[in-house]
Amino acid sequence: MKPTAILLLLIGLTRSLIGADPSHQTPADAELAQYFRGQTDTLEKECLSSVSSLDSWKARRDTYREQLQEMLGLMPMPEKTDLNARVTRRVEHEDFIVENVHFQTMPGLYITANLYLPRNTPKPVPAILCVTGHGPVITNGVSYGNKVSYQHHGEWFARNGYASLVLDTIQLGELLGVHHGTYRYGMWWWNSRGYTPAGVEAWNGIRALDYLSTRPEIDAKRFGVTGRSGGGAYSWWIAALDDRIKAAAPVAGITDLHNHVIDGTVEGHCDCMFMVNTYRWDYPQVAALVAPRPLLLVNTDNDTIFPLDGVQRLYWKLRNVYGLYGSNANLGLVIGPGPHKDTQDLQVPVFRWFNRFLKGEDPIISMAAVPLLKAEELKVFKEPPALFRTTNIHDTFVPMAAEPSAPKSASEWNEQRGKWLRELEKKTFAGWPETNVALNVHEAFSASRKGLHLEAWDFQSQEHAPLRLYVLQLTGWGNSSQVEFSLLGTNSVEKGQMPWQGLSFARWLSVLETDFAEELKQEQAAIKPQGNPEPNSNQLIAWKNLLQSNNLAVAFLAPRGIGLSAWSGDERKQVQIRRRFMLLGQTLEGMRVWDVRRGIQALRSISRYKRIPLSISGADELASDALLASLFEPALLHLELYRLPETFQKGADYLNILRILDVPQVAAIASEKSILRIHGSNESTWLYPRKVIANLGWKPEQFRTE
Repeated sequence: MKPTAILLLLIGLTRSLIGADPSHQTPADAELAQYFRGQTDTLEKECLSSVSSLDSWKARRDTYREQLQEMLGLMPMPEKTDLNARVTRRVEHEDFIVENVHFQTMPGLYITANLYLPRNTPKPVPAILCVTGHGPVITNGVSYGNKVSYQHHGEWFARNGYASLVLDTIQLGELLGVHHGTYRYGMWWWNSRGYTPAGVEAWNGIRALDYLSTRPEIDAKRFGVTGRSGGGAYSWWIAALDDRIKAAAPVAGITDLHNHVIDGTVEGHCDCMFMVNTYRWDYPQVAALVAPRPLLLVNTDNDTIFPLDGVQRLYWKLRNVYGLYGSNANLGLVIGPGPHKDTQDLQVPVFRWFNRFLKGEDPIISMAAVPLLKAEELKVFKEPPALFRTTNIHDTFVPMAAEPSAPKSASEWNEQRGKWLRELEKKTFAGWPETNVALNVHEAFSASRKGLHLEAWDFQSQEHAPLRLYVLQLTGWGNSSQVEFSLLGTNSVEKGQMPWQGLSFARWLSVLETDFAEELKQEQAAIKPQGNPEPNSNQLIAWKNLLQSNNLAVAFLAPRGIGLSAWSGDERKQVQIRRRFMLLGQTLEGMRVWDVRRGIQALRSISRYKRIPLSISGADELASDALLASLFEPALLHLELYRLPETFQKGADYLNILRILDVPQVAAIASEKSILRIHGSNESTWLYPRKVIANLGWKPEQFRTE
């Protein structure tokens, strides 16, 4: 990965806005920074903490490897289909031979590569898999692959008695794919699908070893792997998952969560650098899976996207694991001078490492690694193959859960529902707090105006996630038939069943501040940068009449990142905040589900609202949040959901949820104990909950679309 000036600027901005410079922070920014720090510190302390002996490590190692496979979208491991390998050109150089090759790591997933072979060397020879970083070579709209940028590595190995396969990535290869789904293109459904391009690159590396094993010139018992930047990261995945790698030397490809989340280096990386962190690992746990095989960590001392302090922290945790094996001699650390750059200071130790562990030699390195061929000589395809899937492999690489048939009995339903809920708690919402912190509900203000009473209650959703709950009711309110819990978002529904349903925080504020401006000064200040709609006193009068005629009280909650807790910064910054949540084994929307749950608990902790029936409403992503929150809280009377996305491929993202179930199945679970109304939706989407209701004899009115 080659950081540009813009990228470095982004990292600097992150460090000032998220963590390092309090003078630029709003109170909400400061809380968020503390939240990220606390979550990161917890995962750092837990990382490998249970490993106290070699036996304890060995007892966990296979489980950890399976978890890593799953977090890369490789559980179960895809079928190893025919590679259909083809050599399209052979280039003769006086010091080596290079073959331009492509193969299919799964049907239609074409990968291009250059295989460098030594001349006049006894066979078979050791082989080095060189996985490339982000080094585009694109001329006149034609991509020659990032393998061209890294040819000098393959050439050096071939000139020194190795075979070397220099592998293109799906992004910046000859067939251009995508590494920037959440970073740039708003593909948040990657999280819901449990997809990361890191998984594709790991799989392609494993299949590349399969290809090398077919070559008679190569000794399949002496495989090494190396790469730098993005290729350094892929080296970790491949070496951690495949024991055929006998020695590894990742260069500038790994650091720890502290660097990524707190220091902000995540902003310098595309999605290919990260697993979907379902099991909430810190990165030394990935590295430890290579032990006790020879492993050399290589970095520079001024690398802004793989900072030295994080690399050193990772090394010392890793050294503990190697020490359990008595294999510290198999672990090395090389720090060269300079920025994030491919230099001789880094190359020479890597060459020596492989000589030592794959050849049993340690000669003086006198030959420089220099590029010797033109890009055109290394191109594999004259024309792209028909029906290739490389560009859009993210659509199919991780399969969704199969659509279930509707259960025909209560016992069948109970079993299925229980399985889904357990899987959601384990694979989707594992980032929720294990132990609830005290809600610490306390009144922020209380005021009555013109027959209406507004009160605000502050509470703690979790540590460093304070929220405010508002309740609007008639002055002198006594016994109400129900309380409606309305979620406030960023966009408003034009027309709800009740005028407060599906409102944005700004629109809600514009209604209430007509009579409660003094009390809502803090809220006004929080949204001032975004602008506030003009107050409308007529709307508040209409609200009062509806509260009276329906004998209602209405509670309002804006989950984290909205309203009082909104974070400063432009859209780019909000994207990077969301990406941090995934690195911690969460998603922003997943934690908003938690906020909704805690808001309901806070309301019910107030004695006068404790036993009154409660309904909930929300729109867009908050409709999804409300629907999921209802699964884990005592029965709600009604759910009124507007513009609810019909699949988790759209809208809100929740880790791995599409590998478990989709929106119609969640709707069926919610309908069992609450009346669910979905407004503005395609009727054909909801066949599953209707079949469940019919098969199990529930009341038809439990589920309605309008």
